[in-house]
Parts: sequence; structure tokens; C-alpha cells
Amino acid sequence: MQAVGFSSPRLAVLTGTLQGYVERGDVAGVVALVWRRGATAYFEPLGLRDEAASLPMERDTLFRIASMTKPVTSAAILMLVEEDRLTLDAPIAQWLPEFAAPRVLRDPGGPLDQTDPARAPLTVLDLLTHRAGFAYHFTATGPLAEAYAAAFNGLDARGDVSAWLARVAELPLMFQPGSRWHYSVATDVLGALITRVTGMPLGEFFRTRIFEPLGMRDTAFWVPEPQLARLATAYGVDAGTRRRVVEDHASASRWANPARFQSGGGGLVSTAQDYLQFAQLLLRRGRVGDTRLLSHRSVDLMRSNFLTREQRRLPAFGHAMWAGQGFGLGLSIVDDPAQQLPQGYRSIGSFGWPGAFGTSWFADPVEDLIGVMLIQRRSIDPFPMAVAFERRVYDAIDD
Repeated sequence: MQAVGFSSPRLAVLTGTLQGYVERGDVAGVVALVWRRGATAYFEPLGLRDEAASLPMERDTLFRIASMTKPVTSAAILMLVEEDRLTLDAPIAQWLPEFAAPRVLRDPGGPLDQTDPARAPLTVLDLLTHRAGFAYHFTATGPLAEAYAAAFNGLDARGDVSAWLARVAELPLMFQPGSRWHYSVATDVLGALITRVTGMPLGEFFRTRIFEPLGMRDTAFWVPEPQLARLATAYGVDAGTRRRVVEDHASASRWANPARFQSGGGGLVSTAQDYLQFAQLLLRRGRVGDTRLLSHRSVDLMRSNFLTREQRRLPAFGHAMWAGQGFGLGLSIVDDPAQQLPQGYRSIGSFGWPGAFGTSWFADPVEDLIGVMLIQRRSIDPFPMAVAFERRVYDAIDD
């Protein structure tokens, strides 16, 4: 461990911390990976990927990474910008005419027919920074929340991008474009934009332009039948009992359907080793080894805060999320570490974005460090395991 600057006894404390979550039954299992200075310093599978069959977690266990998909989609957009097939300030209606005349709710929680015209067109940058005015069903209120839930009903089973776009375009925006950060389907719209611009299914673009060049052999929008046994069981948390309940199992998984909707906002399955390759791409400013996929400047933009001071004052997910970090192009970026405590320990310039099943990752350019922690536990309530992982990783640095 000395070559990469970690204390072995302190890494053992990290293992004990993660094992505690398994032993208490908070999670069935976890795969955690820590990389620093070009080498993997820690790579531990703990617990079970399938409790019913007593199958252990393995290093190559497959996980639904949910919104960890968003940085991949954002990087793909920047690749198209570099090729002059898109521009950040362009109205998306150039390629997605469904959004040529968006309407905005007068009251975000009010009736869907009480709207005003959007004061500005929706742009590619609005989508990348979650300032387009879209929502999710769980970030909307009133009739709009119900409408978003209906728009996503059956989404996994039907891969018709144009039909989905038409359904979303019928919904009014929650806020005026560009006015505030609001977590939403914006990155799914970006995925549809990639399909329109390239003429390729999103998964095919990802495979040929990102995954294969980076050696990400196990990352895709669906899991082939021979690989399903590697897919960890996904759990939700019962609101009444607070116990984990099976949400998706490999034996009947939605991710076994090759025709399922290719969600640029949250649809990928991956492994810890695969996602490490993508995280290195961003930490190394567009290059992994001899493979360059993005320019320095494109990655620097992804890793730059785009939110205004006023936008950062607004709460997100019910709390002051932007006190110590800003939001770039598909990534959050720490710019005031003291304001992150006790939620995080990252250096200035560190970045990442988690997923709804509890998956998380971060990259720290000061420490030349990447941490990846993969679990399968969906819960609306905050769950502290990712913070505990991050804390123990930083505690173990010894140089």
C-alpha cells in the first residue's frame, strides 16, 4: 500500500465499516474499490449478491448504477460538441422539434392547463445542468408528479424514443428554462438527443465510442442471459417495516430485456472495475492510457460549476445541497470542502454523482484518488453508507 500512500491497518477499518452494514442487514452486500496514483489500492467484495441463493458478491458483480449513467451521457454530449454536431447554447428544438414551443406552469404544484409560454428556448446547456425546467415524478408536486409517473409507466418495456419524447413534450415545464437547478429527466432527453443527432441507438453509441475504447466490457443497458447470474439483487425499503424487500431479481429482471428503454438518465448496468475506467477518463481530463476521448477543455467544463450564486441558495432534495459544491455538466463539484462536512471529505475540485440504488463514486484530483462503492438499495430516506465509505477512504491515506 505504501506506493499509493495508504495505511493497511486503516484500510482494514474501512473493511470493518462496510462489513458492519452487511452484518446489520442494511445491505445484502457491497463491492468497494479505491484507486490512487495509477494503481488499485483496495478492491473488496463483501456479503451476498443474491441472498436467496447465498451467492457471494464478486469483483465482477453487475450493478444497476442508476444516475451514475448521467455523467456518461454528459460526456457523450461533449464528444458531439467537439465534432461540431452540437453546440452548448443551441436550442434543442433544432433536433427535437417536440420542444419547439414549451409551456411553463404558473404554479409548480398547480393545474397542468394553467401555463405561460417559456421565455427562452430550451438549450443543450440547460439539459446538461438540470436547469431546463423538467422534473421527475419524485421531484415534482401535484398533478405534474402524477403526469411524470404516467409518462414513465412501461418505460422499461418499450424502447421507442420518439414516443417517449412526445409524451414528455406534452407536459408543461415546472420552471422557466435556465432559472434554477431542478433534478429531472433532462439527461434522458440528452440521451434521446444523441440518438437523433447520430442516428444510432444510445447503447450502440456508448458501446462503440466510450465503452469499447475504455475496455468497459460489462457496461450496457441490458444484461445478456448468460451473464444474468452476475447481476446483484436490487432491494427497496418497505416504508412500514423499514426492511429491505426485493425490487428486481436476476431471475425476472427488467434489465434482461434488450428492447427496454435506453435511459440516458439512469439505465446502465456496470461493474466497479468498468466504472473506474470511466472515472479515470474524467480525472485524467479526457484520456485513459493512450486513449483520448475528450479534450482537456471539455472535461474541465464538465468539472466547472455552472450554477449562479442565487441558484445555489435554493434547496435541493429538501436541504441546502449547494453550500459546499456546485454543479457542472452532469457532475457535482466540491469548491468549499468545509461546507461539505459531515457529508463528505473531498478536496477542492473533487467531483462525482451517485445513483438511486445507493451506488456512488467520487474522483479527487488533489489526492489523485477515485473511490467506487456499489450496493443495490433504493431508499427515499438518506442512507449514510456512502459517506462512511468516503470518510474511511480519506482516513486511510498515509503519506
